Amino acid sequence: MNKVIFQILAKSYGLYINFIALFSPKIAAEKAFTLYCSPRKGRVIDIQAYFLNKAKDQVINIGGLDIQVYRWNGSGETVLLMHGWESNSFRWRYLIQYLQKENYNIIALDAPAHGNSSNKSWNVPLYAECAFRVCELYKPEYLIGHSLGGMAALFMQYTYPKNSIAKIITIGAPSEFTQLMNHFKSLLGLSSRVMNALNEYFIFHFGMAISDFSTAIFAREIKVRGLLFHDTQDPITPYISSEKVHANWKDSTLVSTKGFGHSMQQAEVNLKIIDFLKSTK
Repeated sequence: MNKVIFQILAKSYGLYINFIALFSPKIAAEKAFTLYCSPRKGRVIDIQAYFLNKAKDQVINIGGLDIQVYRWNGSGETVLLMHGWESNSFRWRYLIQYLQKENYNIIALDAPAHGNSSNKSWNVPLYAECAFRVCELYKPEYLIGHSLGGMAALFMQYTYPKNSIAKIITIGAPSEFTQLMNHFKSLLGLSSRVMNALNEYFIFHFGMAISDFSTAIFAREIKVRGLLFHDTQDPITPYISSEKVHANWKDSTLVSTKGFGHSMQQAEVNLKIIDFLKSTK
């Protein structure tokens, strides 16, 4: 979609939500959050299907959702991969080659409303719950998440600390939900009335305010070893996000790059991931 047209549509929908909020802030918040959680892309396309179909393992029903799990068999430790927003497990194709060379047992899941998984909407707590259920079944020692998949990975570890995970790697992951909501507010031009209602909606459904949802805060309670990758010029997620998490994550290392972008699928990154997984310290 043309960028200008998208911006016009976003502002138009924002005006619609702002108008609804004059009469019912609650309904406005519901519509806004539904929009925020509805990906426009991320379903499997033809060029991705050949790679993913060969690795389909099972579909797990989680709270009425069908979550597609993939598996590339290996005799070594199990690694769970969590993709980011408007993506799917195909994004791991390069890292999977490196993991296979080391004979890791590789598991990946498509998030709700992404890839071959069901549903029309997605949010971090839901993704974290799905990942935890996959962990219960496959017992991975290592967890790797890209972007919002990294945020969900840390939230999962914070929420469900009693699991099999020994190491977590995040790649270009955001830390503050406030920052994400501020971007959403700016994109649609949402009023303060709507944002206040959204905060109440978040408290009701997730038990915390928007400002409380912070992986930098959650990291204080995470006891496993961590490795964070973030590019200083990341155009999607501010570099400071990983700086904040690293500052509070006692047993973590931050790897900074320059010019690698947001996706960070370069060989240098993948090799450092392998080194970290193989390390004993």
